Amino acid sequence: MSLLRSFAFAVLAAVSLSTTAQTKWDLAAAYPATNFHSENLATFAADVDKATAGKLKITVHANASLFKAPEIKRAVQGGQAQAGEILLVNYQNEWQIFGADGLPFLADSYDEAMKLYQAQRPLLEKKLGEQGMMVLYAVAWPPQGIYSKKPIASAADLRGSKWRAYSPATARIAELVNAQPVTVQAAELSQAMATGVVESYMSSGSTGVDTKTYEHLKYWYDTQAWLPKNAVIVNKAAFDALDGPTKTALQKAAADAEARGWAASKRVNTESLEKLKAGGLQVVAPSAQLKADLKKVGDTMLTEWLDKAGPDGKALVDAYRK
Repeated sequence: MSLLRSFAFAVLAAVSLSTTAQTKWDLAAAYPATNFHSENLATFAADVDKATAGKLKITVHANASLFKAPEIKRAVQGGQAQAGEILLVNYQNEWQIFGADGLPFLADSYDEAMKLYQAQRPLLEKKLGEQGMMVLYAVAWPPQGIYSKKPIASAADLRGSKWRAYSPATARIAELVNAQPVTVQAAELSQAMATGVVESYMSSGSTGVDTKTYEHLKYWYDTQAWLPKNAVIVNKAAFDALDGPTKTALQKAAADAEARGWAASKRVNTESLEKLKAGGLQVVAPSAQLKADLKKVGDTMLTEWLDKAGPDGKALVDAYRK
């Protein structure tokens, strides 16, 4: 009787274990927990937990607490983290298509940025698939505009201006509009503006708020130059190890996070511009001439990018422009 009872308990324990088996994932992210991307990740993880009845638990490690930004993609690929959030344009040197949403003036609104993403995603999925990863979802940052100490009616008004360059793309823009590129990191930007080292630069409304640009410069031109995206990626082997219902729940939560994230980006953009105005900065729509001049800059940079991107780049731009 004792042996029978022991066997029964063992069977019940095995059944209980199989019904409550839990998979735990780590998701590495580079931005502070208060950033709208990170808040979206937290909601995504909670949605997955609820939809799978706790079978898949995702822990979000914000603010580069698990891996630094440049390390996240490799960590996911190697299985050190099951999932991660990356800024796609950071990996352009590895593969030009990663940088498509950082091309100035190619996609200059949220609608156009979404259209570009829809053309880009199949290529991303193929490339990441070859590297043992998958795309769960992607969300755009707010659009980039031009901050300036003086009014800008055309690109000619930027000639000679001390222009903050923080990336190859922004340095190239400076060259094309005959501005003076000055390399200044974000942490040094407020001081650079206060001392006259920087008189103009290109970034989002949120950067202007963070650096209190309104205390030093007077104008922000809403050029919506580009809307770079963060993509949430997952290790393919980790995904394949999930059961069917869990996979479905994960992908449904990812689709919801994508829609929610894009809406949040738009909201953050609006809030940032209101804060810039409240600080005394003039938020200005670019003139027709300035838009035309910047379009030429974008066309030049697109041609240069296409030369490097090859057939994949041409296929992407053709699909986007259909």
